[in-house]
Amino acid sequence: MPLEEAMRTQRAIRRLKTDPVDDALVLHLIGLARQAWSLYGGIGRRLYQNDPSMLRIMNSVQWQADHFADIPVLVIPCLRGFIPFWPRIAVSSLYGSIYPSIQNLLLAARAAGLGAALITLPLWSTWLARRALGLPWTVTPCAVVPLGWPRGRYGPTTRRPVGDVVHLDRYGRQPFRTSAGTVTA
Repeated sequence: MPLEEAMRTQRAIRRLKTDPVDDALVLHLIGLARQAWSLYGGIGRRLYQNDPSMLRIMNSVQWQADHFADIPVLVIPCLRGFIPFWPRIAVSSLYGSIYPSIQNLLLAARAAGLGAALITLPLWSTWLARRALGLPWTVTPCAVVPLGWPRGRYGPTTRRPVGDVVHLDRYGRQPFRTSAGTVTA
């Protein structure tokens, strides 16, 4: 698959087929994912009650939380070494070094026809995640990437027009935005 096609069609795939993988890690992470989602999901549903697009995403995430034990593969990208709390640029740089790799994993999964999504909610407590995964204190889990064969198919992505998100020189200056929210080229 050409890279541009993978990028244009890449989206979070949360509804995965079951393909039994006996992995104790899944059982340990269920509690982490469900506790955090119950709080986040309730807040999100109230915030987005009038936004059908966001409610579809919330329903998809709810499905994933309800079926977390059935996800066949969980990849947990980690950083090795101490992650300081300050200065913020150091923290940003460290996480900035791993997220391109995670995006490459998502694109590779898409090219192979696998469903995947980057999630962080199961890591709401890095202490509990380290304990469940048997990670030393010098290794920090940064994300969870569920992988599996998708239920359904990849469809077109729904992204805002580029002109709606581009600001030139300073925030608020959007010369590429039109009144209809489309870019004139």
